[in-house]
Amino acid sequence: SVDGVAGGNSTVGTITANGLYTPGSALGTHSIVATSVANPSLSGSATVAITGLAGVYTYHNDLSRDGVNSQEYALTAATVNTTGFGKLFSCTADGAIYAQPLWVANLKVNGAQHNVVFVATQHDSLYAFDADANPCVPLWTVSLIDAGHGGTAGETTVPSGASGFLVGAGDGDITPEVGVTGTPVIDPVSGTLYVVSKSVNSAHTTFYQRLHAIDLTTGNEKAGSPATIAGTYPGSKDGGSTDTFSARQQNQRGGLALVNGIVYIAWSAHEDTHPYYGWMMGYTYNGSSFTQTAVFNVTPNAGAAGIWMGGGAPAADSSNNLYVLTANGNFDATSASAPNNDYGDSLLKLTSNLTVSQYFTPTDQLADNDNDNDFGAGGAAILADLPAGSPLTHLVMGGGKDGNLYVLNRDLLGGLGDAVAVQKISFDHDIYATGAYWNNYYYLVGAGGPMTAYLLNPAVPTFTLASSSSKSIDWPGSAPSVSAAGTANGIVWAVDSSQYCTNQSPGCGPAVLHAYNATNVATELW
Repeated sequence: SVDGVAGGNSTVGTITANGLYTPGSALGTHSIVATSVANPSLSGSATVAITGLAGVYTYHNDLSRDGVNSQEYALTAATVNTTGFGKLFSCTADGAIYAQPLWVANLKVNGAQHNVVFVATQHDSLYAFDADANPCVPLWTVSLIDAGHGGTAGETTVPSGASGFLVGAGDGDITPEVGVTGTPVIDPVSGTLYVVSKSVNSAHTTFYQRLHAIDLTTGNEKAGSPATIAGTYPGSKDGGSTDTFSARQQNQRGGLALVNGIVYIAWSAHEDTHPYYGWMMGYTYNGSSFTQTAVFNVTPNAGAAGIWMGGGAPAADSSNNLYVLTANGNFDATSASAPNNDYGDSLLKLTSNLTVSQYFTPTDQLADNDNDNDFGAGGAAILADLPAGSPLTHLVMGGGKDGNLYVLNRDLLGGLGDAVAVQKISFDHDIYATGAYWNNYYYLVGAGGPMTAYLLNPAVPTFTLASSSSKSIDWPGSAPSVSAAGTANGIVWAVDSSQYCTNQSPGCGPAVLHAYNATNVATELW
């Protein structure tokens, strides 16, 4: 029986006499009971959790970047503990993984259905792993710089360590190579994964950044792919009237965003090595070729102001406006005379063709720029929609290295000055991560700080400190994610990757996964 129904039905799911369960239309948990025909006093039971989640296709789960999977029914505070939860298996990759892994359910690969995890590495490799097979089973692996993926003979990833580096200043922030850094994005309708690779020719004289359209089922390049990324923008920083994109200088750190059929890509720098800009570009893919739809330069007359966002992707609202945070750079948007289109240390609201429609810039922008307190070093903007009747219905949150978290009205960002903010929260720790937002709670881990939860009162609207963990996570902190069954059974997840083994890390060791009760993060579940 399923939920007390003999044999089950199309709603709760069906169960055959020999034990094969097929899910029905009702999501959530279902109780299956098998009773002995020979001795009806003997029975056994099992609980099955059915989710409608079809995939995690983009950075932090969705275009709001809230980091929430609200269709998680198996993981609860009762099941996530030292006796019932733990690592099942691991998969080996050929390089460092800076990009968030993505997940697709029920994908046919090599003639069979699989749940699949997609992983991109700094070795310019892309993996499709079976998400359930133990031990690990790679379904396919490809190099994004071989001949079949647009590479030239002898092409390699870009050396970036303390010796023999070709990008940066030798600090080794990314060691020993740069390949894929930004999180890819998946279009489930066409079965396409979009990802940006970085490489250099064998003579170390020509650098490439390419946008790939990858077939999810094979890893093969789709027709007319990849596109070699290039762009120009009107500006005076390069000494003329035009600034030109440099595949060598620009670090494709942020996650890719797929909004209304357009793939948006953002760039920052390698170790702040000039010349660089905060570039953004948009591309469409029609199944046979790429078309560049828009190009934007954050500081075309001043340089710098990279779009870092701690690796986060641009957020987008229901009208296809994009939200990004920029880092240290000149700000002159309030100038009465040109140039007045440089937006250092700002939160920008961009139209789909990448023009600035609104912006917010902190009062201390100049101090941020002078003291390396990048406003945009922190997480991508988080969008929150409040109930009808609230004084404001569309919020956006973000912050950076100066330790301030801003809550803004995304319908009226307000321009320059803290006075236009809905709320300014002194977070007390540098922010290098994207927060998570669930059930009126906002979660974030700053550099060297605890897991912190703020609770929103929508009627005001104002956030107040709700709880924090007893343990802290060293630099760079962590970007939390939330699993929940709607508004119940919330668990906040965070990875401590502070022992990340490059020059500036405090040590070299494994990453540590933490799970907290979402209504009181002072309670660590695991």
